[in-house]
Amino acid sequence: MKKQFYWLIPLCVLLFESHQIFAQLQNHGLVNEPVDISKDFYDFKNTYYFAEELSSFNPNTGVGKVKYSRYEYKTRYAFNNMLGVLRPVTPNEFPEGEYQASPTLPFKLEFVSPRTVRLQMQTGIDKTVNQPSLMLVNGTAPVDHSWKYSSEEGKHIYTSKYGKVVISVNPWRVSFYNNQGKLLTQTNHHIDNAETTYTPIMPFSFVRRASDYSRSVNAAFTLEPNEMIFGCGESYTEFNKRGQKVVLCTDDANGIQNETMYKPIPFFMSNRGYGMFMHTSTPITCDFGKYFSGVNSLMIGDETLDLFVFLGDPKDILDEYTDLTGKAAMPPLWSFGFWMSRITYFSEQEGREVAKKLRDNEVPCDVIHFDTGWFETDWRCDYQFSESRFDDAALMIKDLKKQGFQTCLWQLPYFVPQNTLFNEIVEKELYVKNAKGNLPYEDAVLDFSNPETVEWYQAKIGDLLKLGVGAIKVDFGEAAPYNGIYASGRTGFYEHNLYPLRYNKAVADITKEIKGEQIMWARSTWAGSQRYPLHWGGDPANTNTAMAAALRGGLSIGLSGFSFWSHDIGGFVLKTPEELYRRWTPFGMLTSHTRSHGAPPKEPWEYGESFLEDFKKADNMRYELMPYIYAQAKQCTEQGLPMMRALFVEFPDDPGAWLVDDEYLFGSDILVAPLFEAVTKRNVYLPKGNWIDYQTGKLYAEGWHAIEAGDIPIVMLVREGSIIPHIKLAQSTKDMDWSKLELRTFCGDSSKAGGFICLPSNNELVEVSVEKKDDQLSLTKGSVKGVTFSLTENK
Repeated sequence: MKKQFYWLIPLCVLLFESHQIFAQLQNHGLVNEPVDISKDFYDFKNTYYFAEELSSFNPNTGVGKVKYSRYEYKTRYAFNNMLGVLRPVTPNEFPEGEYQASPTLPFKLEFVSPRTVRLQMQTGIDKTVNQPSLMLVNGTAPVDHSWKYSSEEGKHIYTSKYGKVVISVNPWRVSFYNNQGKLLTQTNHHIDNAETTYTPIMPFSFVRRASDYSRSVNAAFTLEPNEMIFGCGESYTEFNKRGQKVVLCTDDANGIQNETMYKPIPFFMSNRGYGMFMHTSTPITCDFGKYFSGVNSLMIGDETLDLFVFLGDPKDILDEYTDLTGKAAMPPLWSFGFWMSRITYFSEQEGREVAKKLRDNEVPCDVIHFDTGWFETDWRCDYQFSESRFDDAALMIKDLKKQGFQTCLWQLPYFVPQNTLFNEIVEKELYVKNAKGNLPYEDAVLDFSNPETVEWYQAKIGDLLKLGVGAIKVDFGEAAPYNGIYASGRTGFYEHNLYPLRYNKAVADITKEIKGEQIMWARSTWAGSQRYPLHWGGDPANTNTAMAAALRGGLSIGLSGFSFWSHDIGGFVLKTPEELYRRWTPFGMLTSHTRSHGAPPKEPWEYGESFLEDFKKADNMRYELMPYIYAQAKQCTEQGLPMMRALFVEFPDDPGAWLVDDEYLFGSDILVAPLFEAVTKRNVYLPKGNWIDYQTGKLYAEGWHAIEAGDIPIVMLVREGSIIPHIKLAQSTKDMDWSKLELRTFCGDSSKAGGFICLPSNNELVEVSVEKKDDQLSLTKGSVKGVTFSLTENK
C-alpha cells in the first residue's frame, strides 16, 4: 500500500464500527423490517374462513373442494376482562346473493414420492397454480403413483410403504401417520378447539383482509406433548423452535443473536417423524405452539397454500426435501482450504504481503479474500480494481495462483448515486421500480427477475472471473423493496424473499460457465439456494455467546437442506480477543468451510508467536483431514446432508441426541464439542456406541462425560469403528499428494473399521474397510487405482 493510503485503514474501521453501532433496530416500522403477518389473524376488521367439510372429492385424481365457514372476532365481557372470541357471521356483501357466504374452494392431494405428500388449497381464483417454480430444482414436482387408495365411512385413505394419509369428510381433516400407524400430525378443525378449550384458536383457515381484500392462509396442525421442531433456516434463537414464533422473511440481521435471519428457509422437521416445506416466497409467520401449545399455526402470506409433507427420519426427510428443491453441488477442492480475510485488504501490496507471510509462517491457506476495499472508493462497488492501489490486478491474481492461492472478491447488488454505474442502471431500467416506475430507495437495486439485468450483471462478474478470480462474495441481498414492482410482474411481497435465490443463481451460473466450478460465498438465501454453495453466517460479535449462536445457526441451516456453511472465525465486529480466537479457531476449522474475517487484525501472526503456533496446529489438522472432509462433502451432496450435523441426524432413536445444541457431528464420524468459555474441560453428550478421543486416544462409552480438551483447544471424538483418511500436510490443496493416503483407523474394541475415500480427480465415492487381527491391520475393501494406502491405528 502506498504511504498516503495508510490513514484510510483506521478511518474505514471507525466508519464500519459506526455503521454497526447505528444498525437498524427491529419492530420500529422502519424500511425493510421483516413482515410479520400474524397480526392479520387477530384483527377485528378482517373476515376469516374456517375449513369446514369436504364437499366433493375424486379419489382417483386427489382433486376435490372444501367448504369454508365465515367467522369474525367479536368482543365478550366476562368478570372485568374484555375477550376477543371467534363467532360465525352472515355475509356483509352487496348486492346480496351475488357472493358466497360459505365459499367452496379447490383442494388437491398429490403424491410426489412414497415419502412425500403435496397439499394444495386455493382461497380464490389463482392463475399461477403449477407454474414453474425457481424453488423447485426441476421447476415442477414429480408425481408418484405408488400410494394405494382405500376408504372407510367418511374417510379417504392413501397408504404407501412409509406411511398413511387420511382425509376426513366432515369435519374436514387431513391426518398423517407413519408406517406403524402412529399419528404424526393432523389439521386443526375449529370443532377441536370449541370442545376442548376456552382459548380462541384460529384453526385451518384463511383470512380476507378488510384493508385490501387480500388473502393469506393459516395452515394449522396439531402439536403433541414433547414434540420438537427444528430448521427454518439459519436461525440463531433456541435450537428447538417449539414454543417460538418464527418470522420467515429475509433480513439484514446485523448480527447473529437476534430473531431475524439472513437465511430464512420455509422448511422444518419434527422429532415425530415428519417435515414440512411451505412452497411460497411470501412472508411466513410460524407459531410453533407459542400462542397455544397444542397447535402449530403456519401463517403463510400467499393466497394459495402449497405444502409438501415428508415422512421419515431426519436423513429421509432431508433427502426428500433436497430431491425436490435441489441438492448442493460439489464445490472445488481448494474451497475446503483456509480462507484468509479481514475488513479489508486495500491494495495489491497488502494482498501480496499477506500471501508471503502465510507461506513464510507456514500457515496452510488456499484463498485470499479482498473485501470492500478493492475499488477506488471503499464500498462503492463498480467491479473495477483501484488503479491507484493495484498496479496489475491480473498479474497479482496470476502470481497468487502460482503460490496456491485463489482470489475472492466482495461485491453487492446495490448502487449508490455516486457510483459510475448508477446512471447506466437507471437508463437501461435494470433496477427494481416503485409504483411510479422510479427508485424506491436512494440506491438502484438490481432487479434479478429481469433477464436483461442478469445478463448485464453476469457480464460484470464474468469479466472478473475471466481475470482469474476464483470466487465472488455474494454479500447482502436481503433488502429487495417490499413495495417494489419487479420485471416478473409481481410486487416485493412475492419477490423480496425470492431475491436472494435469484441473486445466488446469477453468480453461481456465471461462475460455473466460466470456471467450471460451483462456488461462491453468499450471505442471504431462500429455499433452493442450497443448490449454489456456499453460504456463511453473517456478522457475529466477538463474544462467547455469539460463538454459541453461530453453532445453533449452522445446525439449523444444516437441517434446512444446506450441506455447506461457514462463519467468521473469532467474530466480525471488533478485534477478536486472543483467548476467544484461540478457542474459536478449531471450531472454524471443523466446519465445512473455513474463513477468518472481520475487524483487523485477523492474521494469526499479529497475535504473537504462541498464538500463531496454536492456530497452525488447528489449521494443520484440517489440511491433514482433507481426504475425510472431501469424501464426507461428496456424500452430503448425494444425500442432502449437512457437513455440520445435529447429533439426532445420525442418532434419531437416541432421545438425548435431540436435546443437544452445543456440539455436533462433523460429517458422519467425528463428534465436535467446542469450548464456549475460557475452560479446558466441558460436559459432552455421546450418543450410542463407543467414542475415541482424536487427540488422546482415550475410549469413552455413550452418555455424559466431563472431557478435557487436547493440545488443540476443542473436544473431538471419533465414532468407534471408523476410518478417518488423512493426507500429508501441504500448504495448499494444490500441492497435496493424493496418491499416498493414510487410513487412520479408530477400532477401539472393534475388530473392523470403515469409511470413505473420494479423489478430487474423479469425484467418485469409494467405501473402504479395514480389519484388525492380532494387532495387525489389513485392507479388506476399497483399493483405489493409483493410490497407496498406509494403515495406522489411532491409540
